[in-house]
Amino acid sequence: MTVLRYTVPPENEGCKLGLFLRLQGVTAGLIKSVKYDGDGFYADDQPIRTNEPVHAGQCIRFALPPEQETSVTPQPVPFSIAYEDDFAAVLNKPAGIAVHPTLNYPDGTLANGWLYYLQQRGKSGIFRPVNRIDKNTSGLVLCAKNAFAAPLLAGSAHKCYLAIVQGTMPLGPGRVEAPIARRGDSIIGRYVCADGKYSLTEYAVLAAGPGHSLLACWPRTGRTHQIRVHMSYIGHPLAGDTLYGGSDILLRRHALHCGILAFAHPLTGEPLRVECPLPEDMAALARQEKLLTGWQLHSLPCGADLT
Repeated sequence: MTVLRYTVPPENEGCKLGLFLRLQGVTAGLIKSVKYDGDGFYADDQPIRTNEPVHAGQCIRFALPPEQETSVTPQPVPFSIAYEDDFAAVLNKPAGIAVHPTLNYPDGTLANGWLYYLQQRGKSGIFRPVNRIDKNTSGLVLCAKNAFAAPLLAGSAHKCYLAIVQGTMPLGPGRVEAPIARRGDSIIGRYVCADGKYSLTEYAVLAAGPGHSLLACWPRTGRTHQIRVHMSYIGHPLAGDTLYGGSDILLRRHALHCGILAFAHPLTGEPLRVECPLPEDMAALARQEKLLTGWQLHSLPCGADLT
C-alpha cells in the first residue's frame, strides 16, 4: 500500500483540503476514489473531509486505493528494467514486441511481460504505459505504477529518439513542420497532408556517412508514426522502413530507438533522466556506416526543463 504525505505550508493556511490536494497535483478523480473507495484523508492522524480547512504544519496523508488489475496473462517476455520505484518504471523494450495485446498480437507483449515480472516477485499490479512505441521500435517505455503518478508523468515526460535514415544529411539541427493524416489506402499508414493534424519534429544530425545518417529526434507532437512519416517526407526514410519508402536490405525493421526519457518524479518533482544505448542491430548498421563517433548519448538534450 502506497501512502502519500504532505506538510501544509504557511501559504496554504485555511485552504480547503480538496483544493490543497489539487495544488499538490492530486487529480479530482483520485480524490473521489480515496473518499469513496479508500480509507479517506487524515490530518495529523485525525480524519478530515475534503471541504474542511487545513492548517500550516499539519501532515496530510492518505493511502492510494487498490486498483483493478490489468486483465492480461503473465508471460515471460524479454525486456529489461531501466528504472523503477514505487511510482514509475521505465522498461527497455526490444524491437519486435508490441506494447499492448491487440487483435494481431494477442500475447507476448510488453504488458504480458510486465505482469510476469510482478508475478515472479509475488506482486500483482497494473500495466499503465505513459508513452507507447511501435512494435518494431525499440527503447524506453515509461509506465505509471499508480493512479496518482499517471497524469503527472504524462504531463512531464519528454522523449529523444535515435534514428538511422537513408542518405547523407548535413550535420546540425533541423525541423519538419508538416501536418499528418491517416492514409486512405492503408489501415496503419500515415502521410503528410494539408488536411492533417499539426505535427512538428525537431532533429539534429549527429553523424553522416555516404549512405546513411544518424539523427536525434524530438517529436514535439504525438502523431502516429510521426518521425517515420516526417523523415520520409523530406526524402530520408528510415533504414528498414518499407512502409515509408525505406530499404530493408541492411536492417529488417525500421531504425528507430527511444534512447532517452526525461520526466519529473511525480512525488518529489525531481528531474529524472533515463538513457538506453542503441540496440545491437542499429549499432551494427551505425558501425558499418561509421556513425558512432562525434557524439555521446548523455550529451543530447531531452525536454525543455529536464536536461
